[in-house]
Amino acid sequence: MQRDLPPGDLSADHATGALPPPHAYRRHARDWLAAHLPDHMRADSLAWRSPTLDESRDWEAAMHRAGLAGMTWPQAYGGHGLSLREHLAVNKEIGALPMPESVGSIGKELAGPIIMAVGTEAQKQAFLAPILRMEQFWCQGFSEPDAGSDLARLRTKAVEENGCWRINGQKIWTSGAAKAHHCLLLTRTGTVADRHRGLLMFAVPMDTPGIRVVPIKSIDGKESFAEVFFDDVVVPDSARLGAPDEGWSAALRVLGIERATNRMYRPWRFECELAFLLRALASDPEQARQLQDGGVQRRVGELLAEIDGLKGLVERTVQQLMQGESIGARGSLTKLFWSETHQAFAGFALGLVSQIGPQSSPLAQRARQAFTQAYLFARAETIYAGTSEVQLDLIAQRILML
Repeated sequence: MQRDLPPGDLSADHATGALPPPHAYRRHARDWLAAHLPDHMRADSLAWRSPTLDESRDWEAAMHRAGLAGMTWPQAYGGHGLSLREHLAVNKEIGALPMPESVGSIGKELAGPIIMAVGTEAQKQAFLAPILRMEQFWCQGFSEPDAGSDLARLRTKAVEENGCWRINGQKIWTSGAAKAHHCLLLTRTGTVADRHRGLLMFAVPMDTPGIRVVPIKSIDGKESFAEVFFDDVVVPDSARLGAPDEGWSAALRVLGIERATNRMYRPWRFECELAFLLRALASDPEQARQLQDGGVQRRVGELLAEIDGLKGLVERTVQQLMQGESIGARGSLTKLFWSETHQAFAGFALGLVSQIGPQSSPLAQRARQAFTQAYLFARAETIYAGTSEVQLDLIAQRILML
């Protein structure tokens, strides 16, 4: 596989084995992204258009070849064998640009880490490198109609039969199910009364007979979610991830990763979005008057302070993980903070861009389009990856010990 690897000054010192400092990777990321990110993928560009799935796949594959994805994954599985410090350094530059969100995030952020944690060597060889090369898309089969953020209530049943597993049940709000090749599926081997016991996770091919995907149209007009039905789906025991009673602990690892370490670029992306909003309003004399309002100026200052606070929380998390600490329930703090902050920002931005009319500057009109869509999508941010109510409950019980 051809790789657009970082330049020579970023390679490890073969004599000492020392890795390059994070600022060198950050410089490489900044230079590479500036040279390669197409204008039509920049949300703040007049040339912007929604990229196709193939365009997004090719872009993310190129980022991996350039050393900007899979940074902490072992080299044996297609990664770059670096630390969270380099990962964070690169994420700062990814966040500094108005790039599209990853179409392979479920595989790279959830399925990959859990396979590395509990998967067999054969599973690691089969799945990990193809995820980074964007050859496999994954979806996450956790939430159910009667068990959203409370996974202890899930009902999808897996029954062992002659060395295989027969699965029946339903999942909902499954992101990317229509394009996915595999599903990271959480099932139950016992009864609902068992709560956290008897949960089992699988890597299920989506073309397995008995799987039916029904797209769900969300408020922004997109069909990025789906219901997924499992009707007598039979998978071999080799599809099982971890021991039969290891599903809950594996799910906790997934959710801890999702809430604490995934998309570390968020505060830098929020800062980028705020800068775009202000620049777009300033580009039109009529809209620029909004920026003179004292209330608007005060709210911008508050948002900048909140973004700085979120940056500090992300950097502290990396420092703690590098010191060998377990984040655990503290991931709920990060999830609660970023989702509430960004949802509030999206509402603020919508209030400003709603004043933009057809006679406004082209950049202002592009901002109205972008932030209207951002507002609609942000309504889900306090729900997916765990609702704010659930995060507050976890913080109260497991951190404050209330």
